[in-house]
Amino acid sequence: MQRRYRPLTRRAFMGGLTALPVLGTTAFADESPPPSVLFHRDPPPLTAADQVLNVMDFEPLARRALPPAHYAYIATGIDDDLTVVRNHDAFGHYQIRARRFADLTHLDMSRLVLGEHWASPLYLSAVSSMRAFHPQAEVAVAAAARARATRMMLSSGCSASLEEVSAAGGQPPWQQLYPTDDWNVTLGIVRHAERAGCPAVVVTLDGVARPRNNETLLRAMRADNRVCTSCHQSNSHDMWLRGPMFAGLDVAHVTDLVPPDMSVAWFDRLRAAVKVRLFAKGIVTGEDAAIAVAHGADAVIVSNHGGRNEETLRASIDCVPEVVAAVRGRVPVFVDGGFRRGTDVFKALALGATAVGIGRPQAWGLAAFGQPGVEAVIGILNRELEAIMRQAGTPALAAITPAHVLRAPGA
Repeated sequence: MQRRYRPLTRRAFMGGLTALPVLGTTAFADESPPPSVLFHRDPPPLTAADQVLNVMDFEPLARRALPPAHYAYIATGIDDDLTVVRNHDAFGHYQIRARRFADLTHLDMSRLVLGEHWASPLYLSAVSSMRAFHPQAEVAVAAAARARATRMMLSSGCSASLEEVSAAGGQPPWQQLYPTDDWNVTLGIVRHAERAGCPAVVVTLDGVARPRNNETLLRAMRADNRVCTSCHQSNSHDMWLRGPMFAGLDVAHVTDLVPPDMSVAWFDRLRAAVKVRLFAKGIVTGEDAAIAVAHGADAVIVSNHGGRNEETLRASIDCVPEVVAAVRGRVPVFVDGGFRRGTDVFKALALGATAVGIGRPQAWGLAAFGQPGVEAVIGILNRELEAIMRQAGTPALAAITPAHVLRAPGA
């Protein structure tokens, strides 16, 4: 019997096999390897961001540039990292129905989002502790976002101050909120964001109280023999002990990033306290989307935290249709998790998403080349999105509809 090759998933081959060992189990089976896999077996050295061909190629560059624990911090998932993998591989379950007979003389990737003109439907999601990846941290990310006319969301666990990031980005970012288990600290972060002019506070609802089983990170920490007291207070990784968003706040009573009573009543209390727009991040079901909108959310963000906090095996992209149906057009629906290609972005837009957030790839680009790396990540995804829009016969984002995608047979 002839033995044939089952192609590796994109993430399995190009996504840091040493950090995610579960991916190394792909076997030989039914099909010949695609040419892209063959040429990736011995890639030439890359010395500049503009030499990188696709977003996934930044990941091995970041892995080589970073200490083991820092790379694993961004790579890790929960338990077997299967939700991390599923987030990306689920895009393969959707096929694009390309249409012809379209006037593509002018192609428009812009979108009006909450009254703000965006050059494309991409934004940079919140990523914590960016100084772990590059000395310029979120300042370089903000500068890249400004250069590419892209909206940025800043993490509560940022390494650079909100003021530094606003200056580099040319505008205040959306401020992500880890509310912690101390209401006074929650209010302190919210007021800081409001004073700085942030147009929105993005509360993370899927922070998940500890303990969480980040095995990939724990294995890498054991292999990393550095002394980390230069960055971590008493060798602790609790971001509220050193993070600039927590500076000047009394964090003596904080023990976790999420409160144990994160109920609808708690959300109502937060909505009443926040004077700017409030986004609900971490929504993966129609039920929770309906609750968030009914209780004052100005946008919902479909997200499973990149698979970092829960091993549900539900990909973010698979959650979009039920959330969009529950929202019923009342507020924007954003989504993040596993986006690596412009075709991935196209599929999310076709399923009803307003915009797409990019998480890990910005950290890979930052680690590999600093600001130019982040700019390249944004540029590659926009270029690929433009290409698939032309191939699918959609001259504007509004032309991308559910009719352009279908579930692959057997998916």
